[in-house]
Amino acid sequence: MRIRFRAPDLVCQQVVELVTDYLEGSLSARDKRRFERHLAACDGCDAYIEQIRVTIAVSGQVTPEDLDERAVDELLGLFEAYRNEGEQPDQSDER
Repeated sequence: MRIRFRAPDLVCQQVVELVTDYLEGSLSARDKRRFERHLAACDGCDAYIEQIRVTIAVSGQVTPEDLDERAVDELLGLFEAYRNEGEQPDQSDER
C-alpha cells in the first residue's frame, strides 16, 4: 500500500511570489496543482492573476533595444540595489 501525502496549500503571498513561474509554465506539476487549487478558492488571487495577464497582453514584450540608455541604466541600478538586500540606488547622480 502506497501512502500519498498532499502538499500543503499555498497562501496568497506564495502565489504572488510564484506568479511569473506559473505564467511562464515553469512550475512543477505538483506546484501547478497547488497554485491552481489556491486560485480556485481565492477570488483575490484569481483576480490578481487576471490583472497580470492583462498587463502582459497590453504591454507586450520590451527588450533592452526598446529602451533608451538612461532607462537601461536606471533598471540595472534598481536590480543591483535589489540584489544588495534592498539598498536604494544612489539618487544623487541625476542624469
